[in-house]
Amino acid sequence: MTFTSPWPTPAILMLRPRSGEGQWVVAERYQLLPELSLAEFTDAYGNLCQRILVPAGTTSISVEATVETSDGIDVDMTAPRVPIERMPDWVLQFLLPSRYCPSDQLFVQAMEIVAGALPGYPQAEAVRAWIAANITYQYGISSMSTSAVDTITGRAGVCRDFTHLGIALCRAVDIPARMVVGYLHELQPMDQHAWFEAFVGGRWFTFDATQREPMGNRVAVAYGRDAADVALVTQFGPMELQEMEVHVRPAAPPAEIDWSPPST
Repeated sequence: MTFTSPWPTPAILMLRPRSGEGQWVVAERYQLLPELSLAEFTDAYGNLCQRILVPAGTTSISVEATVETSDGIDVDMTAPRVPIERMPDWVLQFLLPSRYCPSDQLFVQAMEIVAGALPGYPQAEAVRAWIAANITYQYGISSMSTSAVDTITGRAGVCRDFTHLGIALCRAVDIPARMVVGYLHELQPMDQHAWFEAFVGGRWFTFDATQREPMGNRVAVAYGRDAADVALVTQFGPMELQEMEVHVRPAAPPAEIDWSPPST
């Protein structure tokens, strides 16, 4: 990524994936040009965040990571809805309406969409399938202020909008849901991607209404209630993105080690 700024601008970056939740970070490289001091902290959702003062002029940021992740995602149509009184305390926040996911305004639509589906995973899958069948993937329709209500009314959007709608509909039927941003191998065109996870059966399951079938090879970078919590860059001044390139490819297999004893 390349940015320009007319004067020094504070920013918070969210660019590093972390191990856990089904992935393991094997190696990383983080480069800033010009070289700048950087401080890192972990936010309330466990995301790795980098604080930086972007200088006046042009700044380039390059991040590379080798991540072990699954070729598929788990599917379990028997996973039940977890009673609210038995949910872990930290999961409860993902039941509440949020800035882009006003679930309290979508109860009627949500109940119609999940009608006939068993509580739990089948309901979350019914939400994903309905979005895939009824919302058109289209660039230029939505903006940074588009909410789930706007998307279900306009019936079009991009992965961010699909995700917000899925989250809001799940929360409307008392299923905790959170936003995930990261990368998906073979996504076309390649860019940062968003999907949602629903908490059923005592764990998080992945749902992506932009894909026709369950797809793995995902690298999660950040989790949150909605897009307000998982911004790639949060700037506190006039900083403009000039260029951004995303590349996702299979890592080269590790070199084989010869464990045979040396010959004498």
